[in-house]
Amino acid sequence: MECRVLSIQSHVVRGYVGNKSATFPLQVLGFEVDSINSVQFSNHTGGVLGQRRAHIELGALFACYAHWKGQVLKADELNVLYEGIKLNKVNHYDYILTGYSRDTSFLMAVVDIIQELKKANPSLVYVCDPVLGDHGAMYVPEELLPVYRDKVVPLADILTPNQFEAELLTGRKIRSIEDALEAMELLHKMGPKTVVLTSTDLPSNQGDQHLVALGSQKIVKPDGSLTVQKICMNIPKVDAVFVGTGDLFAALLLAWTHHHPKDLKAACEKTVSVMHHVIKRTITYANDKAGPGKRPSPAQLELRMVQSKGDIENPAIVVEANILHNS
Repeated sequence: MECRVLSIQSHVVRGYVGNKSATFPLQVLGFEVDSINSVQFSNHTGGVLGQRRAHIELGALFACYAHWKGQVLKADELNVLYEGIKLNKVNHYDYILTGYSRDTSFLMAVVDIIQELKKANPSLVYVCDPVLGDHGAMYVPEELLPVYRDKVVPLADILTPNQFEAELLTGRKIRSIEDALEAMELLHKMGPKTVVLTSTDLPSNQGDQHLVALGSQKIVKPDGSLTVQKICMNIPKVDAVFVGTGDLFAALLLAWTHHHPKDLKAACEKTVSVMHHVIKRTITYANDKAGPGKRPSPAQLELRMVQSKGDIENPAIVVEANILHNS
């Protein structure tokens, strides 16, 4: 059966950020994708457009373009685009995917669209990457936080915050695995049935060269009872920082939870393993192109997405998730 995604994210002409990161892997995995570009830039702007700490090490190898140009979509322009879709009666979606936004009115317009589409299709699944910040610093205006907390998160079915964003949304500090599990439970109570903390600063039992990610999924069985799966992943760090990884993570999680709707462990293992293959291929290519002892350029560090088609379709599992709770 055809499965269609409405993806509202940023767009770059050159490279892979936002919709450019999300569309190709979703199409490879069998999804039709309708894209609305919240911004349209010549290239990434240095990090805030899609940079996430999904098994990368911040502060390591990273390069910014010297220039960027482009346009930002306003709320009324978003509504015009959606109105055109609606007038043609092709506004039926199975999934909505959203990422970076830095304007309150635009985000509220997105909320209105999600509510309308969910009313038309109650089984629609909304995947939200609540891009707010990282490492204790917000890189969107602070007024977006209450919109995410009070309007966006309650509509989400799948939520992919990092540790800092989970702390912002719940008002709780995360200093241990137990704190993280409690924060995910609070996020569940706000609405999402699946929550994945894409990265944390928590110590890994596999050493400093790994990041810890956690996930929690609640599924209501046909008899009305609840089944819960909580997982933990130790993800190898790579000595580089990439742009577009968060957008790729959210898109892959959408796809693999669709293919494994009641198995968060399998969905996360495939998501993170694809990420690992893409990033390893990218850093190998970048270092080879730059040459010995030279720093790769921003263009050389763009994700090797097309070259990773085989890994996206059929990833070799290199990261296994540990089940913390399954009932």
